[in-house]
Amino acid sequence: MSEIRIETDSMGDVEVPANRYWGAQTQRSIQNFPIGRETFVWTRPMIKALGTLKKCAALANAELGELPQDKADLIVQAADEVIAGKLDEEFPLVVFQTGSGTQSNMNTNEVIANRAIDIAGGELGSKDPIHPNDHVNRGQSSNDTFPTAMHLAVVMELVNMYPRVMKLRDTFDGLAKKYEDVIMVGRTHLQDATPIRLGQVISGWVAQIDFALDGIKYAESRTRELPIGGTAVGTGLNAHPEFAATFARHATSETGIEFSEGENKFALMSAHDALVQVSGALRVLADALMKIANDVRWYASGPRNGIGELVIPENEPGSSIMPGKVNPTQSEAMTMVATKVFGNDATVGFAGSQGNFQLNVYKPVMAWCVLESIKLLGDTCEAFNDGCAYGIVPDEKKIAANLESNLMLVTALNRHIGYDKASKIAKNAHHKGISLRESALELGYLTEEEFDKWVVPADMTHPSADEG
Repeated sequence: MSEIRIETDSMGDVEVPANRYWGAQTQRSIQNFPIGRETFVWTRPMIKALGTLKKCAALANAELGELPQDKADLIVQAADEVIAGKLDEEFPLVVFQTGSGTQSNMNTNEVIANRAIDIAGGELGSKDPIHPNDHVNRGQSSNDTFPTAMHLAVVMELVNMYPRVMKLRDTFDGLAKKYEDVIMVGRTHLQDATPIRLGQVISGWVAQIDFALDGIKYAESRTRELPIGGTAVGTGLNAHPEFAATFARHATSETGIEFSEGENKFALMSAHDALVQVSGALRVLADALMKIANDVRWYASGPRNGIGELVIPENEPGSSIMPGKVNPTQSEAMTMVATKVFGNDATVGFAGSQGNFQLNVYKPVMAWCVLESIKLLGDTCEAFNDGCAYGIVPDEKKIAANLESNLMLVTALNRHIGYDKASKIAKNAHHKGISLRESALELGYLTEEEFDKWVVPADMTHPSADEG
């Protein structure tokens, strides 16, 4: 059995592993919430955000005369180690704990206090010269600090996610320009439709990603408003009147991201609409990626007996029984990520609706789900780009063959011979297995010259000019 020390809290003595920086309340949480422990402990972004929060709080309190400078310096030094990831093993708590995140807030307070004590040459657990509540948690409550950490973590992770999504977006944009002149069969209802340019197809994917990013960035801008300074119920009891604004200034300096004091802390603590909005915006990106991934694997289906109009990179064997088979694995991975983001959004949406009076007590699960969605979306965009999108090329022979046999080219004749006659040409060609040209001539509705003049696939990929 490892050595222990005795830590105390308001409920009495608690045995804590002697070699750990956490204290009594963290240990109680470990014992009381053995839920999901084998699969999850707090993510790095949340630990980093909690460390950032405590550092900025100490700086703000010192500036405002609420904390002696020497104590603030010790807290900052310990918090920097938390931010850097040097103390990650000291954060063992799971998501499924108190819904306010109190135990994770106290975990942070205890670790930083004990590490500061260690730096100062004191005795772990003595709360001297740094007390976890009186000094590290000065002017704070879990009810405002934990959601502030949620906001910090989500914003910092979104800022890191944007370049990864843009990498895929820019690859598609390059492909759209490169293949602007490739004319292919359009498809609606999974059936043949009028021609479209491959560049137009891919430009649609680019526009979807742009739309999603616009929504995410707006939601992220609202998440930069912090609930810090509200303390227990939003009134700011025990906090300096200028603490919130001073904290936000230090958070901006520390992260390089502009944060501000939340205008209405009652809303920011009792509801988490900003996170609900971020999650919903992430779902829009997941929707777009689902559509794109499905389009890619359908266009690449085959290679002999499917659509086969796109060729994608061959990354790994696709079957344990069928030699030579290669599957669209990046598309499959991306669509699975999308389903997970959909599920996370459902959790966040429901959890966000469950605020009662002055507090929402679903904070940890909301943070977990939003942060997981951000990470998964960034990962899958980068993987899809590097493992698939970069190498997409059209099979121009297959595209041309499919276009040649496309009965919906007959749509170009509507303006010249009318819908009814054009329909008869298409149905006659389909039922007899002949070409549109052969059908049109057989029915006597137009000459070869007229057919060649009016049925031009490239001309069908933009609005028609009035030819009189």
